[in-house]
Amino acid sequence: VQLQASGGGLVQPGGSLILSCAASGRIFTFNFVRWYRQVLGKERELVASISSDGLKGYTDSMLGRVTISRDQVESSVFLEMDDLKPEDTAIYFCNADTNAGDFWGQGTQVTVSS
Repeated sequence: VQLQASGGGLVQPGGSLILSCAASGRIFTFNFVRWYRQVLGKERELVASISSDGLKGYTDSMLGRVTISRDQVESSVFLEMDDLKPEDTAIYFCNADTNAGDFWGQGTQVTVSS
């Protein structure tokens, strides 16, 4: 399976973005799809996850400002981020935990700046 992350960009503080993670190729059974973010020089941080049953989890730092959702027909997972802050600036990656292994998208840059 290939994962394609998109939707990043430059946004002002307080703004919103919707990131997309589209799966293509051979689609396996997904156990979880997760969004991570990474700032250069720091460890990758889990932002949100959604299970095959639709259960969702969020990191404390973005709780209330982020929503993960999925479109199973289109094999896509979305990350809606609101009230963005400069500290949310990072490269955002999607990850699929499947029965055939772990897959990663290439990342999409989110920059929050005035």
